[in-house]
Amino acid sequence: MANHNKHIDEATGTETTGHEWDGLQELNTPLPRWWVMVFYATIIWAIGYTILMPAWPLVSSYTTGFLGASQRSQAIAAHNAAVESRSAAGSGLVDASLEEIQGNQGLLEFAMANGRAAFGDNCAPCHGTGATGAKGYPNLNDDAWLWGGSLDAIHTTIQHGIRGEDDDTRESPVAYAIGMQAWGDDGLLNEQQIRNVSNYVVSLSGGATESGADLEAGKTVFEENCAACHGEEGKGSQDLGAPNLTDKIWLYGGDVDTVVETVTHGRKGVMPAWSGRLDPVTIKSLAVYVHSLGGGV
Repeated sequence: MANHNKHIDEATGTETTGHEWDGLQELNTPLPRWWVMVFYATIIWAIGYTILMPAWPLVSSYTTGFLGASQRSQAIAAHNAAVESRSAAGSGLVDASLEEIQGNQGLLEFAMANGRAAFGDNCAPCHGTGATGAKGYPNLNDDAWLWGGSLDAIHTTIQHGIRGEDDDTRESPVAYAIGMQAWGDDGLLNEQQIRNVSNYVVSLSGGATESGADLEAGKTVFEENCAACHGEEGKGSQDLGAPNLTDKIWLYGGDVDTVVETVTHGRKGVMPAWSGRLDPVTIKSLAVYVHSLGGGV
């Protein structure tokens, strides 16, 4: 029960407000005047801010404020300025060939810096920040290239992609199937034939084969079915995107069980075409940068 009898509190010497609840009394200790003034100032500032700056959400937009300030517009303007600046700095790359870029120190330095940044933004999610790749994603530091490691070949691959939607995308001729044939799923080879040819393929690079594996039978299956793409010696073909099976470099794994999985279900790796996403200068820069990592032929 509350009453309103004011008196001086004996313990603190402070006047009470006269409010009492079940023996508990409230001391009359108002906020400091400076604190109250600051509080009122923040209220005034908040009202002014909502009038001058973007603040209140609407059905499909928001109030822009009298100043019309917009961090989004500022970010877009800064981005556009950076793009223009980069385009001006890289204008020499537009008409220069890839070989001319490599032979010009100034163009090469810009292309390498631009390519490294573009790689981190666009390629690293699949190939890794160090371009070492992962299962199903090629290591770009070695000299094993499915579609060629020359400057022009790398540029074409980046530009048009692999087995993608681009009209000029890299893909195996229809006669050889799109990607690697699923020899087991399509009923072209039985389980034993797949096991035999998988052991033979692993043996080409000196890998460990299964005990009692019939390598001669596997060789026969290879010559009758696989040599058309991989070659009689298993050296592969960059024209078809068929990997070299003798170099101990495996995209999906080189143990017998993994090769059996590959032969049974096939592989149809895809890389997007970047010509519709990146400008020509950036694509050239990427080609030069990637070639520097492990470019060859």
